Amino acid sequence: MAEHIHKCLSCNIYTMKKACPSCNGNTIIPRPPKFSLDDKYAGLRRKVKVEELQQKGLY
Repeated sequence: MAEHIHKCLSCNIYTMKKACPSCNGNTIIPRPPKFSLDDKYAGLRRKVKVEELQQKGLY
């Protein structure tokens, strides 16, 4: 069976194990959202991205 890469929720490192080796935290399998031409959340993602850039002074 194929192994999947996991990402730790607390320290944001990637591992092949179900528990984080550095902090023993829970891990998840990070997957991108399904592609859709009818993306109903695209406007919200762009709005959040602009707000983050404004906070950093980059926009």
